[in-house]
Amino acid sequence: MRAFVMKSLGAVDFMEKPIPVAGPNDAIIKTTRALICTSDAHTVHGAIGPRENLTLGHEAVGIVHAVGSEVKRFRPGDRVVVGAITPDWGDPASQAGHSSQSGQPLGGWKFSNSKDGVFAEYFHVNEADANMAHIPDTVSDDVAVYCADMLSTGFAGAENAHIPLGGTVAIFAQGPVGLMATAGAKLRGAGLIIAVDSIPARQELARFYGADVIVDNSKEDAVEKILALTGGIGVDSAIEALGADITFQNAIAATKAGGTISNIGYHGQGDFVHIPRTAWGVGMAEKTIMTALCPGGSLRMERLLKLLEMKRVDPTKMTTHTFSFDKLATAFDIMENKKDGVIKPLITF
Repeated sequence: MRAFVMKSLGAVDFMEKPIPVAGPNDAIIKTTRALICTSDAHTVHGAIGPRENLTLGHEAVGIVHAVGSEVKRFRPGDRVVVGAITPDWGDPASQAGHSSQSGQPLGGWKFSNSKDGVFAEYFHVNEADANMAHIPDTVSDDVAVYCADMLSTGFAGAENAHIPLGGTVAIFAQGPVGLMATAGAKLRGAGLIIAVDSIPARQELARFYGADVIVDNSKEDAVEKILALTGGIGVDSAIEALGADITFQNAIAATKAGGTISNIGYHGQGDFVHIPRTAWGVGMAEKTIMTALCPGGSLRMERLLKLLEMKRVDPTKMTTHTFSFDKLATAFDIMENKKDGVIKPLITF
């Protein structure tokens, strides 16, 4: 089979690999759709260290090609979505409620980290019964693929933000994850949703997904504007969806005492992320910082698919480009360098 790989730090290409084989509890999926994530570019440039000939990608749906002897819920021919995070569910961290950290910190993140990812004609899924979900007939592959990461991560940002019903929330950055955090904030019942971004196309999508106010951080100080909108006290909740030191600091500064900062950004650069001392109440403002790695598992995927089935959200508005698998190198370059107004490139197989 063909696979799109990280050859080494900074280098990507196609190569031939054997079709993977399923263990007793595993499945092999024939890929039908995939999405490129900015974190794939972070990986190529060394955010998680060197890798050699590692198949990239962690967002995909497909058709079951083969299953192991102990797999009960799936059969060849089933349409399935697989979470970007595929935990080992018997691990102590999973049993303690932190499945994304199974085995080690970030250990549930296997695709294009500790094992080959999904940018291939076939890919392997561990613990298939627990890590896959059937796609309803009324949900297309183009839609369902967003469950793997963007919906799961973005909504986790809103869930972890502890937004009070009718409360105020600011979402810093309106890339794909930030946009889904905005949609999640609306679904969670936020009363005032403030989206921070400087790119007009992303501002427009933020409004579509539920933002009441847009703060253009290229034209005004985002924290000052948020404080003005909230009578000087700050928002109940802030969501950091970029993974930059300055936006993390701004999220803390824009949150009121006793509020929650929910981080879902991938901080792929630098040795430290800083907390502004006075905005933190010199350590005593009772501001809670929550973090999350994209929740995985079949139950999570099934619930997200239900939202799609009932048309609670339409993530395909974020699909700005579509490429065939053989053009993945071009798509990767566009996503990596944010060319042509890209938000999310869809790959068809």
